[in-house]
Amino acid sequence: MNVRKTGIIRETVETDAHGKTCDPIVRVCAFAVVKNPAAGPDFTDDLSPLFDIGGKLGDQLMGEIVGMLGRAPVSYGKAALVGVNGDMEHGGAFIHPKLGKPMRASVGGGQSVIPSNVKIAGPGAIMDIPLGHKDEAWSFDHFDTMTVMIADAPLPDEAVILMAVADGGRPVPRVGKGPITD
Repeated sequence: MNVRKTGIIRETVETDAHGKTCDPIVRVCAFAVVKNPAAGPDFTDDLSPLFDIGGKLGDQLMGEIVGMLGRAPVSYGKAALVGVNGDMEHGGAFIHPKLGKPMRASVGGGQSVIPSNVKIAGPGAIMDIPLGHKDEAWSFDHFDTMTVMIADAPLPDEAVILMAVADGGRPVPRVGKGPITD
């Protein structure tokens, strides 16, 4: 695994966009900028080296970000930004087969599918990491997003792997938990 850099972004939400106060909600994202060994013009069926990179990054970074929350984690999400010499399947390979296990272990369970997002982009691209409740997949109050940007990544042959956790849902949620009608 060739890591160029890692980092952590922590934010605390104290009001909604209209200034209505809420209990503070802490969201924390860890990221790693890694060389994408599958990048380039040659197609490969074997993406297992990317699976292993995702799992190792989860083991290295998840404990630290969970420890930075104000309370126990209730929601989580993951994402990958793949440089332009890669493809969408590379992003999926980084975040799906092996990253989930260390994420669930770090949040103390995780019965729900971990929300995810992948896109192809250049340096400074904005990534929305979807968040959802770790144990209650239909908790509308926890359908949320943490938006991040890494100024110098991903380069064409890199990927940015992102993991996020939060200790609360959206500020001042008003959607409710009613019956699913759509």
